[in-house]
Amino acid sequence: MTNTSSNSNTLVFDDGAVQLRQRLVVSILACRPLLIRNIRADDVLAPGLRKYEVSFLRLLDSMTNGSRLEINATGTQLRFVPGVLMGGEIHHDCPVDDDDDTQDASNRPRDHENNKDATSSLSNRSIGWFLEGILPLAPFGKEPLHVHFTGITDGTCHIDPSVDYLMQAALPLMKFFGVGVDSFDADVFSPQPPRMLVQRRGAAPSGGGLVEVYVPCVKTLQSIDYTDSGKITRIRGSCISTRVVSNSAAARVAYAAKGLLLKLLPDVWISADAHTIKRHQCGPDPSLSCVLWSLSNTGVILVAEQTRTYEKQLPEDLGVAAAAALLEEVRRGGCIDTHSQSLALLWMLLTPEDVSRIRLGTLSQYTIESLRLFKRVFGGEFKIVADQETKTVLLSCLGTGYRNMAKASS
Repeated sequence: MTNTSSNSNTLVFDDGAVQLRQRLVVSILACRPLLIRNIRADDVLAPGLRKYEVSFLRLLDSMTNGSRLEINATGTQLRFVPGVLMGGEIHHDCPVDDDDDTQDASNRPRDHENNKDATSSLSNRSIGWFLEGILPLAPFGKEPLHVHFTGITDGTCHIDPSVDYLMQAALPLMKFFGVGVDSFDADVFSPQPPRMLVQRRGAAPSGGGLVEVYVPCVKTLQSIDYTDSGKITRIRGSCISTRVVSNSAAARVAYAAKGLLLKLLPDVWISADAHTIKRHQCGPDPSLSCVLWSLSNTGVILVAEQTRTYEKQLPEDLGVAAAAALLEEVRRGGCIDTHSQSLALLWMLLTPEDVSRIRLGTLSQYTIESLRLFKRVFGGEFKIVADQETKTVLLSCLGTGYRNMAKASS
């Protein structure tokens, strides 16, 4: 990866759309202009930014005041000057049509272990992809962030995190950092806790889903000491089907997942949630997915999910795959699951000038790249200590003392 800088204040990247969302996020948080070159410049048929990436830029523009975007004629160069995070109520339509192919697999956490040249047949991304991108910014607006998304909610968790996954993984993480908890800095106008609500489901590729997200704003985050993973005491989950021919498909997924998990733990409860157009007004496309999470006696939540990736996959096979994915997260250890690592580490750097610690399992390649980006932008470094006994990693850092100046001045 080649990174050069012609201006000490401007972040310049010459390696294209790698970590595009993450780079835009740190540009806004650090109030530093961003220049990205060679965005799929080698792709002769479809160079430049994809439709969903342009949509994400529009979403950031609606969240901020004073941002400036410049994209060249071919879409291979992006210049972004960040504005002030405002928050407020936003309605965003995520693109759902599938006119062209997608070849970007390097800027999404779901593909952190895959080849960077991997391709996807989907031209657009789910609501979870957009939501995951803006979550690091959500607590730092002048007003609480209240977003209504329309688009794809199900059927793409093999490449994007679903909203159901983010409900179980991101919302508890927010509370650990003091977002939406009672404190002297609590928002007196909006005391509600953060929430995510799927009001209508819509599977890929046609979408049709509706998601409501609310995140209160804070002046500063709280430092954390999150190192005791404890012991797993119970497992919960939800199996979701949309417009599947058999309404019992979700129940079959749940039954198969419980069959594996009950061999290891007696307290397992997995619900079946079947959606149809007539009864639930879901989108026109079928999907079948399963989200599972484990809870420990110290409050640690590990989340995993699976979706049916081909038409002839049996519900029983999907249930076993989802249970195996959760057991793999438990085997890796740590206090958060693999796909939430970069969000937790970024917020640790933004805490007050105090030491924060966290225990993680195997560091993903995406997390390693994120650590390099955070060091370059914020100058913060993590102390990494391997725990040979538990096969986990302890990371600690000194917060940069980041403050939400938009809220402080309101």
